[in-house]
Amino acid sequence: MSAAQPAGVTPPPASSSPASDWDIRRPHRMWPRMLVIVLTLAGLVLVVQFFQGIASIAAPVFLGLNLVIVAYPLQAWLIRRGLHPVLGAATTVLLVVAVMAVFGGMMVWSGLELVAELPKYADRFQQIVLDVSHWLNERGVTPDMVSQQLASIDMSAVTGTAVSAITKIATNVYAVFGLLVTVIMGMFFLAMDSMDVERRVRLLSTARHEFGHALVEFAQGVRRYWVVTTVFGLIVAVLDVIALMLIGVPLALVWGVLSFLTNYIPNIGFIIGLLPPAVLGLAAGGWSDFLWVVVSYSVLNFVLQSVIQPKVAGDAIGVIPTVSFLSLLFWAWVLGPLGAILALPCTLLAKAVLIDADPNARWINALIASDLKGMERRQSSLLERLRPAAWRSDAHGKDEDRAPTDGGDDDGPATDEVTGGAGAAPGR
Repeated sequence: MSAAQPAGVTPPPASSSPASDWDIRRPHRMWPRMLVIVLTLAGLVLVVQFFQGIASIAAPVFLGLNLVIVAYPLQAWLIRRGLHPVLGAATTVLLVVAVMAVFGGMMVWSGLELVAELPKYADRFQQIVLDVSHWLNERGVTPDMVSQQLASIDMSAVTGTAVSAITKIATNVYAVFGLLVTVIMGMFFLAMDSMDVERRVRLLSTARHEFGHALVEFAQGVRRYWVVTTVFGLIVAVLDVIALMLIGVPLALVWGVLSFLTNYIPNIGFIIGLLPPAVLGLAAGGWSDFLWVVVSYSVLNFVLQSVIQPKVAGDAIGVIPTVSFLSLLFWAWVLGPLGAILALPCTLLAKAVLIDADPNARWINALIASDLKGMERRQSSLLERLRPAAWRSDAHGKDEDRAPTDGGDDDGPATDEVTGGAGAAPGR
């Protein structure tokens, strides 16, 4: 206590409001803000170009990392049951590969069924085009132009193009094989390295607590995202198949598989899974079946993913829908088609490394994070811990005056609240 401060007088708090992690005192800025922004954008362009150049390697390896993170609880359980760590990792990888094989078989079967069924509806599609042309002609909507353009459409050629595209995708064994080999090899080495991941995380958290905590939250968020997406995607697919069977749309099982697979594409996956069965319903049963397919898909997806899923599983994404949609566009552009599936995990990793691990950047979560209530609770708790002792004692001052400590003296020396209420040092 300084000589200018009278004994027993508590100094006032340094500021009129308590400190928080949102009010960080930064040193004087050495660089102009505009220069910092320009350099940051230039660095971002270089990083994006780098990842575009290695997309054929980075995307499969990151997919393997996601699968290892999801399957790690199974690997840890096998090791706890007495299985050797190497055997536990190998068993986990084999099980994940088996699941991937099931997914691949479902895709191949769906493609073959569609190739066999689609040419049957070429005449029906041609008739639909003529009906639409006639309907527009009756209402005077540029009849000559519409008639010429629509009449020139050869639906047999369109269906043939679709069939050839599907066949080309299905027969491109080399590209698919290369992708699978990269994913499986990446999974194998990552699973081997994950045997010591808990010890490594403890060491990392000791040296860099914020960064280690951010990586743990990333792993938990990725695991929660994939599990919730898979479970609710399976439920939606089963209900879609039942609805399509009741409506009478052909290839209901094929469209159920498509609905399940496109569920992994955020935001627009629902539309991709809806359009093919709706169009085939139009060809098979007319406009009424088309409308029933659209309504049933929309209701089922809205109820399950917008009403039930948030209540059962909470927030499985971690970012607001706008960020989710922009992530889809950005990562699909950077990493290619596989980036559409990995968009949200990539965003969660970038958020963990660049925002969550840096206390000076966490304010960005107020703009992009979806769990505002959790942020408000954490901020309130932090504010309470950071509030000066003099502020906390004000709320209990009257109670302390009415009930002094047993054996103490009301006129005794005041507690040193600035140093945490430790009182006078021995011998003072």
